[in-house]
Parts: sequence; structure tokens; C-alpha cells
Amino acid sequence: MGALAAQVSAVIPCKDEADRIAATVRAVAALPQVGRVVVVDDGSTDDTSRVAREAGADVVRHDRNRGKAAALETGAARVRELERADGQADAVAPVRSALLFVDGDLQETAANLGVLTQAVLDGSADMTIATLPAQITAGGGRGLVVNLARGGIQHLTGFTAVQPLSGMRCVGPRAFDAATPLARGWGVETALTVDVLRAGLTVLEVPCELQHRVSGSDWRGQLHRAGQYRDVWLALVARGWRPWHRG
Repeated sequence: MGALAAQVSAVIPCKDEADRIAATVRAVAALPQVGRVVVVDDGSTDDTSRVAREAGADVVRHDRNRGKAAALETGAARVRELERADGQADAVAPVRSALLFVDGDLQETAANLGVLTQAVLDGSADMTIATLPAQITAGGGRGLVVNLARGGIQHLTGFTAVQPLSGMRCVGPRAFDAATPLARGWGVETALTVDVLRAGLTVLEVPCELQHRVSGSDWRGQLHRAGQYRDVWLALVARGWRPWHRG
């Protein structure tokens, strides 16, 4: 492991991604900036853990689904364990490497994530956020959750996010410490942005050529978006957002 690679650890939270996780892991592991890949299987009912392990990832499994934020925290804790085992940190040290958060369904396009690490490693940003191009398969949402997250972030910090719900991020050690403990569930990305900015740190959005599975317009997609809306709302309210006080 080179000095540069040791500075970035990829954390991939996922559930029921056995058909996509191997390609994602291999693409991320091939990035020269990445020294380790940790997959957190958040209560899958398929072979996600086995497939990820065979692809070369260090795998931690939740016995039940605990949500994305919990999976990210488990992944960060595992990175800290691996750093101690490598002699990079002592028993009480925080995570030293930058964390590259990766959705498990990116497959081969995850090879384009390297652009997120550059600004964090050279110190020009504390957290980078991927902005994605138009997806090959259109989603079934109407932008309600995106608008909620964007408006709340702007109100609380003055920062206008292009893609406030993007899960692909490179988070430096100071930024991760500022956002810990992470907001629950699907509110984690929105809260990360708010907490990092409120700590006086720098956030940069970076265009990244990624393709992932989008939520459809069927009942499953609607339930997913309803859960997102709830968690984003709760994360914003917990940070002082009071939309009902307007006017």
C-alpha cells in the first residue's frame, strides 16, 4: 500500500446488491487513491456479503437492516480497526484516512470516483460531493425530497447544493468528526452537508460520471421517497430548521 493510497478508505453501505456489488468493489479497489474497501451489508437477504468478500472487500454484516447512516458509521469504525491493525492509529485515535462513501449499485462507473479524492487530499476541501449526469434510466420522483434538502441546507448554511442527496462523497477526517454522530437513515447526506459547513469547513461539489439504479414510480419507489422525506425533514429540524415559522 502506497502513502497516497493509505490516505483513502472506501466505505460501501449496501443491501441486496449481490448482482452489482462485485463490479462496484473491483472498480473502487482499482483506484490508486484507495487503500482499502469496506463493504457494510445492511441486513441483505441475498448473497451480497459473500459476493463482496470474493471481490476483495473487507465485509461487515448487520444482522438486520439498520439504515444507511448506521451502515456508514459501522464502516468508519471498521476502517479505524484496520488502521490500528496496520499501525496507523492507536486505540483511541479517530479515523485518519479520508473516507470515500460509495453506493453499492454503481458497478463499473465507480471507477470515475477518483475525482472526488483530489481536493480532499490536497487540502482545498474538507468534503467533496459527486454531482451526477442525467441517468440512463429516468427516476419516478418529482423532486420533492431534493427540494426539501436543498432548501433546508440553504436556509441553515447559505450553501446552494446542486445535488443535496448525493451519497457519493469523500470526507476528510475533520469533516467526519464534525458530522459525528451521523443523522439517522436517509437524512445522513443532508445533515453531513449542514454539519460540515457549520463547522467552518469547506464543501465542494464535483461532477462525476456515475450511473446507478434509480427509484421507480411504483409503490416501492414511493415508499422509498416517503422514507427519505421523513428522514431529511427530521435531520433539518434537529439542526434548527423551522419552515413553519416563515412569514
